[in-house]
Amino acid sequence: MTCGFVLRAGRDDDAAGFIALIGGCWAEYPGCVMDLDGEVPELRALGSYYAKQGGALWAAEADGAIVGMAGTRPLGAGAWEICKMYVTRAHRGTGLAQALLAAAEGHAAGRGASVMKLWSDTRFERAHRFYEKHGYRRSGPNRPLYDKSNSIEYAYAKPLARESEERGAASRSARASPGTQQGP
Repeated sequence: MTCGFVLRAGRDDDAAGFIALIGGCWAEYPGCVMDLDGEVPELRALGSYYAKQGGALWAAEADGAIVGMAGTRPLGAGAWEICKMYVTRAHRGTGLAQALLAAAEGHAAGRGASVMKLWSDTRFERAHRFYEKHGYRRSGPNRPLYDKSNSIEYAYAKPLARESEERGAASRSARASPGTQQGP
């Protein structure tokens, strides 16, 4: 398998790939299980799910398989949320996660976001280091999900720099719209 990837808009017909990706990531952690129909039924039509909320979804493909994903949606008052950001173990450290994060942040900034927020399971320590490296800080209380995995999540937030506004809307749109982008 190569480390190259194509970043494109996520679609409803990516459901099987998204489900496999998230299931594989969760399986890395003891006690983390997926109850598709009971807890995450939106995975069956994730593109529509984010579009209906005014958000966007990206899929990363390599060798014909979904190897990464991220979504974003507006929360109101200038805040946007990073959602369902996952990368296969084989593609971590390749720049894929940074590309997904940059796409989501750029998309939100281009629509007036002043702060990005996200939730991350307390077990996902590598993800926490990644987010902190990219300017996110823990904020607010933890939240228990009362799910089958007994998940508790940390809240993270990052103010978006005003310099992104100065680069111009055309630059942001070309970089951050869920289109097709080549990776390394």
